[in-house]
Amino acid sequence: MPALNNAALAEIDASVPKPGYDRSQVATGIVHFGVGGFHRAHQAMYLDTLMNDGAALDWGICGVGVMPSDRRMADVMAAQDCLYTLVLKHADGTYEPRVIGSIVDYKFAPNDPEDVIETMAAETTRIVSLTVTEGGYNFHHVTGEFNFDNPDVKHDLEHGAAPKTTFGLVTEALRRRRDRNIAPFTLMSCDNIQGNGDVAKKMFTAYAKAKDAELGEWIVANVQFPNSMVDRITPVTTDDDRAEIAERFGIEDAWPVVCEPFTQWVLEDHFSIGRPLYEEVGVQIVDDVMPYELMKLRLLNASHQALAYFGYLAGYRYAHDACQDRLLADFLMDYMTREGQPTLAPVPGVDLEDYKRTLIERFSNPEIRDTLARLCAESSDRIPKWLLPVVREQLAAGGEIHRSAAVVASWARYAEGTDEAGEPIEIVDRLADELTAIARHNRDNPTAFIENREVFGDLVDDERFVAAYTETLRRLHEHGAKAALEALQ
Repeated sequence: MPALNNAALAEIDASVPKPGYDRSQVATGIVHFGVGGFHRAHQAMYLDTLMNDGAALDWGICGVGVMPSDRRMADVMAAQDCLYTLVLKHADGTYEPRVIGSIVDYKFAPNDPEDVIETMAAETTRIVSLTVTEGGYNFHHVTGEFNFDNPDVKHDLEHGAAPKTTFGLVTEALRRRRDRNIAPFTLMSCDNIQGNGDVAKKMFTAYAKAKDAELGEWIVANVQFPNSMVDRITPVTTDDDRAEIAERFGIEDAWPVVCEPFTQWVLEDHFSIGRPLYEEVGVQIVDDVMPYELMKLRLLNASHQALAYFGYLAGYRYAHDACQDRLLADFLMDYMTREGQPTLAPVPGVDLEDYKRTLIERFSNPEIRDTLARLCAESSDRIPKWLLPVVREQLAAGGEIHRSAAVVASWARYAEGTDEAGEPIEIVDRLADELTAIARHNRDNPTAFIENREVFGDLVDDERFVAAYTETLRRLHEHGAKAALEALQ
């Protein structure tokens, strides 16, 4: 079985779709930071579809890795000519493979930052895109301001330093474009952050102004930062995935990508020097992404939290197992319909009833094997952004909040560090030690957890929220997760 690369494409079974275009004719138009599973299942997939339709051959992707851990991706991309297998896992067990060819180059920035800068500075590069995770934006979790204490940022701000960070690399490329009288590229965030373009603009301009105040002002005035909403469940690739792809399709791929069939991309049409015709392959191009973003955050993301802690405490370890429990599925639907949805404005072109049903189906897909532990991670970042805004809006409007309060209670119970069978729970959170220490006082002080104002603000002062929260917390302690859910019906 040959390893996947350009030469091996002809040997792959004809039943597996492959690039139908001449990859040697694809030119770099996009430089992308953070080539992980999600980017390859999402943005790169959309471009590959356009290329197979005979379009966008001047919009090839050059991937860039900045972190030391990206060296492995650099090695795989070099060995495989940047090709990889994308496999959609359908709920009925059907696997739908295709080989993606839209990434045509990959650069490991620590090896040659100058090469990365010049690639972005080239006139042919019109978009620089990002999937660097929330942490890659380097903002303080409390203030929301750029973190100038980051050692790599301090290094990059020194005069004459070779950039180590995405901020340093991008800013230097923009400086060169300005000095060469080349129009600036668009900086397009594709991370799962509310107002991702706005966040990117704030962080990159903060860095740029500190590096060169005049350049920073030029970036503010001239660079576009469109917001977007992205969605596709993409689990981490495992050795079992690699083995299964080799066995089923005869493809030896060192880093394939597996994902669910569902995909969505909503993108604001704010580009300075052009973009691919994404709308021709299903991307929703809009003037304002906010309604779609709030829909995803308050229905999908908040429902993941509603499923995760109750499910884990009840003994489930995978999202599909938990969601196939009718008690949990009904709880999610009731939360979405009675608490999340009332906080949303109409979402153009979206049937919310169908969207909610689709979410339950997606969470129930047994082939994805999304772990509840993953969904439970980093709760102190997720709950305040995804769920607590629903609580506050519903409290202000006099709406229902007892399911949302119950989700917070289930997090508090989970944060105690043991499940209902007494088995230890590994808490993955930047505030793990602090939260666990507080949560272990839940039984003697039922409001201990929500007294943490850094996370919950003034919710502990609201009698209606406190009553709903403490009632579910009591039931979780005395009767367990399923009994607590039954009481919420």
